[in-house]
Amino acid sequence: MHLWKHEFRGKALIAAITMASCQAFLLLGFDQGVMAGIVGAENRFGQDFNNPDPEMQGNITALYDIGCVVGSIVCYFIGERYGRRSMLMAGGSIMVVGTIILASSDTVAQLITGRIVTGIGNGMNSSTAPVYQSECSPASCRGALLTTQGTVTILGVVIAYWMDYGTSFSSSSFQWRFPLAFQAVFAILLILQIIGLPETPRWLVQHDRHEDARAVVAAIENRAVSDPEVSKTIFDIQTAIEEEERDGPFRFMELFTWGKTQNLRRLLITISIELGQQFTGSNMINYYGPVMFQTTMGMSRDLSMILGGCIQCTYLVGSAIPVFLMDRFGRRTLLMLCSAGLCFCFVMVSILLSLDRRDCAYGATAFIFVFQLFYGVGWLPVPWFYPAELNTTRVRTRMQAMASGWNWMAVFAVVKITPIAFDNIGWKTFVIFAVLNAVFIPMVYFFYPETKGLELEDIPMLFNKGGFTGGVFTSQGGRTVMPGQHAQERDVEAKVGGMVQHVEEVKSR
Repeated sequence: MHLWKHEFRGKALIAAITMASCQAFLLLGFDQGVMAGIVGAENRFGQDFNNPDPEMQGNITALYDIGCVVGSIVCYFIGERYGRRSMLMAGGSIMVVGTIILASSDTVAQLITGRIVTGIGNGMNSSTAPVYQSECSPASCRGALLTTQGTVTILGVVIAYWMDYGTSFSSSSFQWRFPLAFQAVFAILLILQIIGLPETPRWLVQHDRHEDARAVVAAIENRAVSDPEVSKTIFDIQTAIEEEERDGPFRFMELFTWGKTQNLRRLLITISIELGQQFTGSNMINYYGPVMFQTTMGMSRDLSMILGGCIQCTYLVGSAIPVFLMDRFGRRTLLMLCSAGLCFCFVMVSILLSLDRRDCAYGATAFIFVFQLFYGVGWLPVPWFYPAELNTTRVRTRMQAMASGWNWMAVFAVVKITPIAFDNIGWKTFVIFAVLNAVFIPMVYFFYPETKGLELEDIPMLFNKGGFTGGVFTSQGGRTVMPGQHAQERDVEAKVGGMVQHVEEVKSR
């Protein structure tokens, strides 16, 4: 029985699922960038909302992130029950409502309400899309497909920046209403794309819909439903889930246990990688690029807007690089390389801006461009999907929701303090983020296991070793298990189990 409208199979189905997941991140990127070209200027937006000071600019921009946290919390409690598709469609629908509130705003209160409502929908999407993609992707190209989400995120930011620049020449409220309203187009497209797609096979197996799961796996692998490889995939998923559910229904305290599953270690990695993504300083540039160029570097508003858009185009180029590198070099290598590059860029920005000269400010701007290239390689894509890879099917939805929640809380903190920091300590703000980027290198090296090339059902074996670093430090390249190893062990267990059962049957005769 077909569960979805489309008749896509194989690569076509994988591409459709990837495009739908990327649509959620296109919307996320647009929403992240749309306020950058609107706030912080003597424009129509400023006139309509009484020229908000830096603190109010931070509230208008950052309270959206609190809405994202709320959306992530919603996913934690109901995401596993209703499935990946339903949560994505619900998130898109809520964003349409939030967009209507935003575009029709006449007061700061209504504007902030619209930002929060839009954030709730976006939080649901960002919690769900990585899980949906990871659970439907072949291990051989999962990294590349998930990395594409980061690239599309930046495409959304680029669209937002240049749309802001284009409408900045308008003297009417169209200058800010149109960019805020346009995100509804992406939200509606997300809903329409998801409607015709299947639920993930792992969610279906977990909810005892085995035949439906078999049909989805057959479609993804472009095989017959009765094909032995389809049966093997379903068997692997079912065995892994049965192992996870031996202890009965899920309990919240499971997330804080060590033991064999090591959920607490997974949770700490999940939280730390989200904090790492935001405290690189990237959203200081994404949200306030034009403001930063205008206030900290002394450039005109028009030049600041153009540079802001050009920086996001550079960011887009950087975000495309790991699509070709992620499944070759792995998550750890790209994260550490990225951290080293980001630290160097901010050190140079700090030195040049401290000289307080116009030519040095231009030099600092060049390093901001290089920063965007480095950031796109590692810290942009990996934190969005690493938690979905790292955690078991039993807790994946909840852990990804927590990852999204922590991510958006960190975004709120950075976006809230950035205008205040620029106002009080100026270029020294970059020093803080340079130090943090240096700290992230040993954090990744000692504690983050490598997941490239592994089936999701193999990844629990990464946590079989004990010790302070969980075996990551003592294992070559952070790899404590080889691709296919877990599946081979399960095959041996199944054969042994079958032989034991056969012997018992013979004895009983």
